[in-house]
Amino acid sequence: MAVQGATTSAVSAIGRISSRMQEIDSCATAVSAAVEEQGAATGEISQNVASASDAAKVVVSVLSEVSGAAAQTRHSAESVLTASQAVEAAAGELRREVEGFLSRVAA
Repeated sequence: MAVQGATTSAVSAIGRISSRMQEIDSCATAVSAAVEEQGAATGEISQNVASASDAAKVVVSVLSEVSGAAAQTRHSAESVLTASQAVEAAAGELRREVEGFLSRVAA
């Protein structure tokens, strides 16, 4: 009977060990799935960071073009100002000459 009791006890222990191994397998499967999801999320984050970097490069390029266009506009505005000042001076000189001519004609 002692052998039969020991056998029953061993069978029971083996059943509990088998049950624990199934629990461990279930946990390992869950961890594996979580690691796989983490890897996919990390890959997606990496792609998003790369896309953001590319977009930032485009923005920097466009801002550089805008800066160049602004510099050209400033240069053009300065040229227009200089030309308008020259026209104003010429108009003033012409006005004085016309007034002088009219004064001489009237005299």
